[in-house]
Amino acid sequence: METTARTVPLDPKRAGTRRVGLADGAVKRIKAMLAREANPEAFFRISVTGGGCSGFQYDFSFDTVMGEEDLIFERDGVRLVIDEMSLSFVDGAELRYEEELVGAYFTIENPNATSSCGCGSSFSI
Repeated sequence: METTARTVPLDPKRAGTRRVGLADGAVKRIKAMLAREANPEAFFRISVTGGGCSGFQYDFSFDTVMGEEDLIFERDGVRLVIDEMSLSFVDGAELRYEEELVGAYFTIENPNATSSCGCGSSFSI
């Protein structure tokens, strides 16, 4: 079954539209990871599921299958895909890539979250 996803450019001038931002570090890291995937159809997916110590948790993965409810956000050649339901939890958030002495990881700066766990992978609204 063919699906048509809507592409939303990551343009900060488009105030009032639903979006998820990509920080510079996240764009750079995703590009490097996609280069190793060696699949030009691959994209970075964010989804939100129930679970974790705060009620909801983020899931990050590479995918090649587009769903009917998916939206595509693009910045500098990086495609970020998120389904409508997950977007309702992270609308206005920004994906970041953090590098610290203890390790490197993706994190989401989510203005909708009222609390989050210490590791930053789960949150509540």
